[in-house]
Amino acid sequence: MLRIRLQLPRNTPAQHYNHQDLIHDAIINALTAAGADSTAVIGHQASLWTFAPLGWHRGHAGIAHSLVISTADPALARVLSRIDPAHVIQRRRDQDAGSINFSAATRQPEPDPLLPGQNRMGCFLLSPLVLQDHSHTGKGKRWHQDFNALSQTLSETINRKLSFVAGREVQLCIYPDSLYLHANPKHSVLVNLKTFQDGRKSFVIGMQAPLLLEGSEADLRLAWYAGIGEKTRSGFGCLGLVEQGVGR
Repeated sequence: MLRIRLQLPRNTPAQHYNHQDLIHDAIINALTAAGADSTAVIGHQASLWTFAPLGWHRGHAGIAHSLVISTADPALARVLSRIDPAHVIQRRRDQDAGSINFSAATRQPEPDPLLPGQNRMGCFLLSPLVLQDHSHTGKGKRWHQDFNALSQTLSETINRKLSFVAGREVQLCIYPDSLYLHANPKHSVLVNLKTFQDGRKSFVIGMQAPLLLEGSEADLRLAWYAGIGEKTRSGFGCLGLVEQGVGR
């Protein structure tokens, strides 16, 4: 398991992006350049990994000064330890699709957040939590937008996903911060994934709120390094520690 942070110097312009796949593809480029097989980082059989761009948004456009990249897979962790920021570059042929360049970034390993025997962790979401609403029977996918509507099933839903990818039973209890939800009844965010050549956009809707995670040390560590929810390898469900904030 390994988690790193690629951080641009303060005198280097932050990177602008208008869809999440731009950053995803730049990280894939760097991982494969570091020796990862493509099947380990993309596709349904890919290893457990996630990422989060850190910065801010203006409308649906993102501005990132840092990237957190994390994996729960030992083999991919060895590759991640060799990643070269000079390869975290992605340019699109279409100028409107944008580009991303983290070649000037420093690479810093992040310490493991858990003490021996620790069974709870106060977190916030560095990237939105995405969960499909399977009660929707209409055309296309619908995404959950309200933690309050998931109060009875949130832990079960996330445990099911983590148990499947880990090949063992995961038993976490996950509690959104009720005060935050009361103060922020609208806590969903629309994230553009990609823009097609005909102008159509692919997007998902995720949720953001502080979370309390309770469970075994092994289950907490899995959630920390692998991310939680759906589309983790596309940059969703990446956790941060409440007491540390985002940082710069």
